[in-house]
Amino acid sequence: QELVKIPWGQLGAEYVVESTSVFTTINKCQSHLQAGAKKVIIAAPSADAPMFVMGVNEDKYTENEAVLSIASCTTNCLAPLAKVIHEKFGIIEALMTTVHSYTPTQNTVDDPLNENWRSGRGAVQNIIPSSTDAAKAVGKLIPDLNGKLTGMAFHVPTSNVSVVDLTARLNKGVTYEEICAAIKEAANDSLKGILAYTDDEVVSTDFIGDKHSSIFDAKAGISHNDNFVKLVSWYDNEYGYSNRAIDLIKYIVEKKDYGR
Repeated sequence: QELVKIPWGQLGAEYVVESTSVFTTINKCQSHLQAGAKKVIIAAPSADAPMFVMGVNEDKYTENEAVLSIASCTTNCLAPLAKVIHEKFGIIEALMTTVHSYTPTQNTVDDPLNENWRSGRGAVQNIIPSSTDAAKAVGKLIPDLNGKLTGMAFHVPTSNVSVVDLTARLNKGVTYEEICAAIKEAANDSLKGILAYTDDEVVSTDFIGDKHSSIFDAKAGISHNDNFVKLVSWYDNEYGYSNRAIDLIKYIVEKKDYGR
């Protein structure tokens, strides 16, 4: 609880990743700065810290921001995919569902004292519907999508790797094959290393240890018509997300060193 006693300054630690999920606001992270850190990167969504997702809006970062957030692992998966689709074809509105591995906040057995009854049920025995602001957060990263996305989660009995289902109504009529081609192009060019593309017959464990934020599964998606599609993208919600935290720190350092 007494973050100010951590000797960041003495240790020469300039960049601190706040990954406890407890100190997620600018005010709560001030103690890290008082202890000598120069920047604090919150590895969680934040109510007031500016959010940056690599490949989506990191160019909006300015050096005067001492506390910042890399949003959630789900937002890091969804945002690059939504960016490509919106820029190419226009998203009128969309719903997202994440099928998410269980998390530290869940219980191993049923706990009737939990304020959220469903979330209090045993994580390894159940598929549990839950709320998430991951889709709404995309609107903060891409202002043109503000109010156009919302979503929910299902927590499932797996320890790692999750998957996003983005069901979108598009402005421009387009075939599913054209959508796949646009995503593949971005994965090999502007979003290389962040967005990936696969047409293999994959399952969740195939992505354990994958560094990408989002791996689009071409064979899992479907198209109802040229304006209504369901897109599927996988993510290692631990390792891929951790890599983006490191990437953001590298970006901040490079911007400082080169004055960009």
